[in-house]
Amino acid sequence: MAEETKRKYEAIEDIPGIGPATAEKLKELGFHTVESLATATIKELVPAGIGEKQAGKIISEARNSIALTFIRADELMKMRENILRLTTNSKPIDELLGGGIETQTITEFYGEYGVGKSIMCHQLAVNVQLPVERGGLNGGALYIDTEQTFRPEWVVRMAEHLKVDPDKTAKNIIYCEAYNSDHQMLLLDKADKVIKDNNIRLIVIDSLTAHFRSEYLGREMLAERQQKLNSHMHKLVRLARAFNAAAIVTNQVMAKPDQFFAMAVEAVGGHVVAHTSHTRIFIRRTASGPVRIARLVSSPYLPEGERIFKITENGIEDITEEDEVKRRR
Repeated sequence: MAEETKRKYEAIEDIPGIGPATAEKLKELGFHTVESLATATIKELVPAGIGEKQAGKIISEARNSIALTFIRADELMKMRENILRLTTNSKPIDELLGGGIETQTITEFYGEYGVGKSIMCHQLAVNVQLPVERGGLNGGALYIDTEQTFRPEWVVRMAEHLKVDPDKTAKNIIYCEAYNSDHQMLLLDKADKVIKDNNIRLIVIDSLTAHFRSEYLGREMLAERQQKLNSHMHKLVRLARAFNAAAIVTNQVMAKPDQFFAMAVEAVGGHVVAHTSHTRIFIRRTASGPVRIARLVSSPYLPEGERIFKITENGIEDITEEDEVKRRR
């Protein structure tokens, strides 16, 4: 394709049509970076006091700045070479995921309470800081906690097990607690500057649906809940793509009383969450204590499959031959 002359904008104030007053209003709406404007919609910018025509021009300039355009499939293949993978600390799970957690997409872990979803999030928040040659992304983690499950003690133990500095590791995890669903959405809406300033390469929401599930009760509120979840998840994937970060969400489950087998539960959030999560992994217990089964339920290009791993005081680990013997008994 023919090369076009593009101007690279470093700040939103550099974009034609954005003066100081407009820039402040955009920042109040959560648009602090050129990347966030490039992935915005016209309706999202109108509340800043600008017309739809001007909003369209601003978005167009931002998109041209970061080269969002029509491309051929062979060019897309080259662009996908920039996609990185984050290790889970388990070789079988990494293998199941085609090499690890993929950047620029949403990976969802769901399962019953106590299966280790939050521990997986802690592990990934530590692993993301490792160098690329060790399966990390050389960056920090943004951790949005909705159920008060984040524990620094896990971070310390995991870091020590990986032989990295626990204090430095903790400093590179930006933590925030969401008190309700609106606060949860606001935190993500305002996250672009935090992500850019702290070299965030992993965005965690643990759990995605807890607040929405408790606040939007009954069928009469279902449509509003799903619309907000849809908007929230699309904001997440836009941030992941703009900053080449991995996005992780955990999800609760609900029982399916009409079914009587291992997967007699389904993830909360319905089709909205199912369609927006690129990779979905169901975690379930086994009869053998710390051993868990991770099942890849859906992926854009990977086959379904299962792998086993275990949870120890050190975090996520591969099972040993002894663990396998116990599991089969």
